[in-house]
Amino acid sequence: MTDIAALRKSYERAELDESASEADPLRQFGLWFQQALDGQIPEPNAMTVATVGANGRPSTRIVLIKGFDVRGLVWYTNYESRKGREIEAHPFAALQFHWVELERVVRIEGSVEKVSAEESDAYFASRPLDSRLGAWASPQSQVVHSRAVLVANAAKAAARFALQPPRPPHWGGYRLVPDTWEFWQGRKSRLHDRLRYRLEADAWVRERLAP
Repeated sequence: MTDIAALRKSYERAELDESASEADPLRQFGLWFQQALDGQIPEPNAMTVATVGANGRPSTRIVLIKGFDVRGLVWYTNYESRKGREIEAHPFAALQFHWVELERVVRIEGSVEKVSAEESDAYFASRPLDSRLGAWASPQSQVVHSRAVLVANAAKAAARFALQPPRPPHWGGYRLVPDTWEFWQGRKSRLHDRLRYRLEADAWVRERLAP
């Protein structure tokens, strides 16, 4: 078996200096996100979402970002899923992007709110038909007897709605409103670059963290 403890990599692709970074974290994120797109990294829009349940225990999962602007970062899901229930109990979350090929990580923390019904409707209508039917078919995070249950549910939804399934009332978007960003660039000798932006009196304070 491979000696896991001996696995090492030297990070030497780039650097992140205060003088070369954006003063606004959203602009810095947009720059890095575009570079991830241009680099044709597999699923650059994949991010980890961390939430905390009513019992105080954290949980994570991978979702896909579907938009970002000055209001925050948006993803869509089943409101009755585990993450939906946890956000209902504690409306805060942390996001993380890990672009391995660029040796970069972005971490974002903040409060979470639902996007408007109009935004959810518009995005739902843009999804492929199978995905729209799937939103009706899957009782996300609940125990099901077998995959056959999901297939049968999808067939029922197709028979009921044909080519025009509406957005389910239990499905829609969330928006994380950031109050903290961290940009991590891998560097040689494990002396990584870490720039944190924290919101203070409606202004972003940029500071370097030790690796």
